[in-house]
Amino acid sequence: MTTQQPTQYRRMQFFFPVALASFLVLGAVRVVLDSIKNNELYFLWQSHFAGSTTRPRRLPIVVSENEVIEDGCNVFEGKWKWDNSSYPLYREESCPYLVKQVTCLKNGRPDSFYQNWRWQPNGCNLPRFDALKLLEILRDKRLMFIGDSIQRGMFESMVCLVQSVIPQGKKFLKRIPPRKIFLIQEFNASIEYYWAPFIVESISDHATNHTVMKRMVKLDSIAKHSQEWEGADILVFESYVWWMYKPLINATYGSPEDVREYNVTTAYKLAMETWANWIEARINPHKQKVFFMTLSPTHLWNWEWKAGSDGNCFNESYPIERPSYWGTGSNLDIMGTVKDVLGKLKVNVRLLNITQLSEYRKDGHTSIFGERKGKLLTKEQRSDPKTYADCIHWCLPGIPDVWNEIFYAVLLQDYRNNSLIV
Repeated sequence: MTTQQPTQYRRMQFFFPVALASFLVLGAVRVVLDSIKNNELYFLWQSHFAGSTTRPRRLPIVVSENEVIEDGCNVFEGKWKWDNSSYPLYREESCPYLVKQVTCLKNGRPDSFYQNWRWQPNGCNLPRFDALKLLEILRDKRLMFIGDSIQRGMFESMVCLVQSVIPQGKKFLKRIPPRKIFLIQEFNASIEYYWAPFIVESISDHATNHTVMKRMVKLDSIAKHSQEWEGADILVFESYVWWMYKPLINATYGSPEDVREYNVTTAYKLAMETWANWIEARINPHKQKVFFMTLSPTHLWNWEWKAGSDGNCFNESYPIERPSYWGTGSNLDIMGTVKDVLGKLKVNVRLLNITQLSEYRKDGHTSIFGERKGKLLTKEQRSDPKTYADCIHWCLPGIPDVWNEIFYAVLLQDYRNNSLIV
């Protein structure tokens, strides 16, 4: 004799598995989203939604002797050589990832000479930039540039240097303020940029709305930023021009309510020490590489290279030829602070000393062919270069490409020496 189950019981039998399955799915989604937020499954997430189903075969890199920096050669000392057959390394119009601030030709600059100079170190040569070799070095890794808009220019330069060898549909630029993330699917790698103009926290940390008349820096606070850097394999830091707005800067140190005026060089030193403490505590030197880029020079007064003049970098088309030229736009105290702080670190942080080589390049700035407060200059503003010329930022292609060539040479040498963790 069979007993008929009550209708309510049969409904429970049906709905319980459905409810359980729904609960498990929601739970899994929550775990994945939390992991994405923490960057733990970032590449897995990207591969899934980009439709990747197979892992590409790893190609070996062959690094010849002439691609390695010779022992004892200082690649940061040398001279600029005219080379319009090999440079630029890419064309402005071929890279869709450039922001309007740096596309000088598109914005009306009449000459392109600034693109055709090659940096020639004394006594050795830089290896020719090879995008595929760099991508292989970056396989399964995160490269992150951290700093202000100068560092954003280095990020965009690097993206433009590699993007042409990546097939369409295999590369993606994602904006997750204050980050920009260029994803390379086939190599399970990313090139990233993080906006932190003072490295430590400040009231100018918003990705787009950061221009304030009275700047204030938290000299002992870095946790909000650094949690975004955790897990990056290669980090490149830079911070300078935002400190130089005025001789004094409002800052806190210790108590967040105790706002004081600090001399800029004193404040910079305290901020660098805060950063150095994080490096010592959080960086694993066996798995991560850290670089610090020295200050990017400005060319605000052309009397420094042209006696008796009263202008700036506007209408300059050639580098400065004077040996060891050093302008007032580069602060020696700041350079000394960086050297001292890095010298005390137990973790190896390598210096990318781009200052002197960039000092010669008065011709490479965006001048009147860039943006001001997010907008291209008007015709009236362009007619007043003494007021409106931007002698801080650089056109692309241009000087930041050379910074990346040097950076690439160092990474290539590391790879050959088997010191880069793979």
